[in-house]
Amino acid sequence: MLSHSRCLTRNFGRSLSAVRQGSNVLARRATAALSSSHAITLNKNVKCDPWSSVFQIQYFRTSVAYRNEVVTVKTPAFAESVTEGDVRWEKAVGDTVTEDEVVCEIETDKTSVQVPSPAAGVIEELLIPDGGRVEGGTPLFKLRKGAGAPKAAEAPEAVVPAAVAPPPPAATPPPPSTVGPIPTTMPPVPPVPAHAMDTKPVSAIKPTPAPAASVAQAEEGTKAARTESRVKMNRMRLRIAQRLKEAQNTCAMLTTFNEVDMSNISEMRKTYKDAFLKKHNIKLGFMSAFVKAAAYALVDQPAVNAVIDDTTKEIVYRDYVDISVAVATPKGLVVPVIRGVEGMNFTDIEKAINMMGEKARKNELAVEDMDGGTFTISNGGVFGSMFGTPIINPPQSAILGMHGIFDRPVAVGGKVEIRPMMYVALTYDHRLIDGREAVTFLRKIKSVVEDPRVLLLDM
Repeated sequence: MLSHSRCLTRNFGRSLSAVRQGSNVLARRATAALSSSHAITLNKNVKCDPWSSVFQIQYFRTSVAYRNEVVTVKTPAFAESVTEGDVRWEKAVGDTVTEDEVVCEIETDKTSVQVPSPAAGVIEELLIPDGGRVEGGTPLFKLRKGAGAPKAAEAPEAVVPAAVAPPPPAATPPPPSTVGPIPTTMPPVPPVPAHAMDTKPVSAIKPTPAPAASVAQAEEGTKAARTESRVKMNRMRLRIAQRLKEAQNTCAMLTTFNEVDMSNISEMRKTYKDAFLKKHNIKLGFMSAFVKAAAYALVDQPAVNAVIDDTTKEIVYRDYVDISVAVATPKGLVVPVIRGVEGMNFTDIEKAINMMGEKARKNELAVEDMDGGTFTISNGGVFGSMFGTPIINPPQSAILGMHGIFDRPVAVGGKVEIRPMMYVALTYDHRLIDGREAVTFLRKIKSVVEDPRVLLLDM
């Protein structure tokens, strides 16, 4: 009995030692003796099965195994209107990443989807080449968790030997001075030559010509500077080009123009901008006035808010107003949608525009933020545009183009005055909207912006 007990204790001790070292292989080897040995006899009558009760554990999973675990990160699910996208890698194989650090971006037709790292580690393998096309659920890359921590710890140690400065060389005795005694008398003056030296005037000296080789090199450098490069169009730019061409081929686009006197709205903004900023913590701009005026005009002219369903050959009238505001980003033009504008005031509109603009600058716009929209406003005035004809954003039927505000002489009450004026343009689908509705719509916007009291009087 004593010998069996010692054998059991020794084998179990090996198992515990293997567990502490975090090795599953050692644990199996150490416990193998228990499975191959016979049952232990106690008092020659009672047999004890070594695999009963406490000896049921055969495999051990420790934190050491989890630390070097390799996981496969897949493409996140897209929105319903998006089926695929192109991968743009931000990291390469062997790069160390932290948790939630962006590894790649998936460019879709409408926006870019960022793919973060689920944990800290090292990129083991990229499963999709740069620019490759992926769908929702496609494996993207393999990540080894926690593998980057030891490298970060070793970095300071490698710098320590380099930081130690070499010992200074032993000081050498200064060389013996060779300076003689200080003279007490003036040195003799050299004699003046009898004939003056031959000299030439400055104008007679010809400049040395530059070597021909340097001139040839300069000409070659000038010629080499005339280069060109090719960059592949991203999916968003391709989709924008496709939609603009579809609008030209489908819609019978016509543009009507008008001009808006911005004197009253500029005076109102100047008077209340500080109080507005203090109360709402947001600046008061001109966009809120035009968005609200457009919503007011769309309710008054429902044909401009409608759309033609080419599949069923029907006209779809909307009893709601969702206005898309065009925002320029480095990757292309995006049009986030402000929904339910007919029930908003100036403050609500300014907050919505500011929120959408911030998300666009941070590349955080989702596809849902740009879906829908019954009317679009494009403000080219922020870039100094004076005049232009916008293109319809399908499947909408009209778009309003704003431009820059410039002082111009205008006739007011029979007199010429200098007023801040803005040209506005309305491009509409002439298949659905007649000239009467288009001109009336644009004049309604003009009247509301020039005198916001029209909104209060419902005129």
